[in-house]
Amino acid sequence: MTQHSDLMEWHITDAQSLGVIDREIGDHTFSPAEYEIVRRVIYATADFEYKSLIRFSDQALQAGAAALASRTTIIVDVPMVQVGITPHIQSTFSNPVYCSMEAITRPQKDKTRAAWGLETLARRYPEGIFIVGQAQTALSAIVELINAEEIRPALVIATPSGFVDVVAAKEQLNDSLVPNIRSGGRKGSAVVAVAILNGLVDLAWQAYGQEGNNMA
Repeated sequence: MTQHSDLMEWHITDAQSLGVIDREIGDHTFSPAEYEIVRRVIYATADFEYKSLIRFSDQALQAGAAALASRTTIIVDVPMVQVGITPHIQSTFSNPVYCSMEAITRPQKDKTRAAWGLETLARRYPEGIFIVGQAQTALSAIVELINAEEIRPALVIATPSGFVDVVAAKEQLNDSLVPNIRSGGRKGSAVVAVAILNGLVDLAWQAYGQEGNNMA
């Protein structure tokens, strides 16, 4: 009984916060599904600039939802993203989630641990869902593999912040025609990536109407 009342309190607070966001955003051109993702990001960050920064490639949400529903493996760049998405994944589609920092790799002088780990996992799961929330080097590694046609991800979520090559890497990702959701410009974080994926999980769960929707 206590658990139920806690859940209700959280939902009331959640609804009030989303109501504030809806009023402040006002008119927009997002589809209902895109808007759900964008307001999740704003809710997680309290940063309304993401209204103009979150970008969706054609069919990104549809491709991502279908991949989640088919239990596609999820590869993430940093533990913060893994920790942020795993509870939601486990209570819905139960996709395997692997983190680049945990991949067993040979040391590489010219690559960061995140980039080399993500590259290793990408070759193992070339059609996986990739989430790069923090490591700019990992995003560059993914883009290189896509351009070399070594991998064909079901979806890439790319939200690292940075000042040097991150903007170009995000643009190259979009040019690759791989389904993607990304933060435009220099801004982004692991928190943004987690909000996007968890929002997408909820949309997919609704769309694919799993039995036992109210599972414990």
